Amino acid sequence: MNNYAQNFDLTGKVALVTGASYGIGFAIAKALSAAGATICFNDLKQEFVDKGLANYEAEGIKAHGYVCNVCDEEGVQAMVAKIEEEVGVIDILVNNAGIIKRIPMHEMAAADFRQVIDVDLNAPFICSKAVIPSMIKKGHGKIINICSMMSELGRETVSAYAAAKGGLKMLTRNIASEYGKYNIQCNGIGPGYIATPQTAPLREIQPDGERHPFDKFIIGRTPAERWGEADDLGGPAVFLASNASDFVNGHILYVDGGIAAYIGKQP
Repeated sequence: MNNYAQNFDLTGKVALVTGASYGIGFAIAKALSAAGATICFNDLKQEFVDKGLANYEAEGIKAHGYVCNVCDEEGVQAMVAKIEEEVGVIDILVNNAGIIKRIPMHEMAAADFRQVIDVDLNAPFICSKAVIPSMIKKGHGKIINICSMMSELGRETVSAYAAAKGGLKMLTRNIASEYGKYNIQCNGIGPGYIATPQTAPLREIQPDGERHPFDKFIIGRTPAERWGEADDLGGPAVFLASNASDFVNGHILYVDGGIAAYIGKQP
């Protein structure tokens, strides 16, 4: 009889979660660690890595931190080689690092557009390319791309982000198509609107006792009638990182409280 609980066990697996010093990446890394995985992460500067290591230590997690710019192909290759030497072959890659620039498209400089594409689309390509050869040799691998509601929907002021995340959805499907025969599964997670310290002012009750207009918008568009929490992404990440998802490939799992399925409340 199949012990289904064991399918979610990540003991002995090495996971690299990019940009996971804090926030969504940190929450995903915590979940992977709780399932048994050894955590590696990167950040742009040593001071950020040190803060990340302190965050993990506070949670009782022994993590391995590396200074690396995920847009630097040679730097990523060197980081992956170092992880393989110091920790082990990467079994799970979570392409989490990302940026957003909220600028009306007609006012946005091409350099700003390119920067968002570089971090949010080129970097997942670079990181995936770096880990795939060893995954092929090992006979298995999991790649999880952190997509977005903007992989499906547009919104004002986020043309570059939507273009990048839409491209990341298709990169996810193409990796699945190209490397599925090597027992490598590539899937995505599309977070909805997640409550973070950065969005806290948008969720505060206003002096007149009403919700902030954007808070009203999110609650009205989300069947769950709440913002997501970073920890809501942990379970889906463990599923996509584990043997439980061995026949799931090229899929984007939207963790959004139902917002992508909902037209919104009637007036």
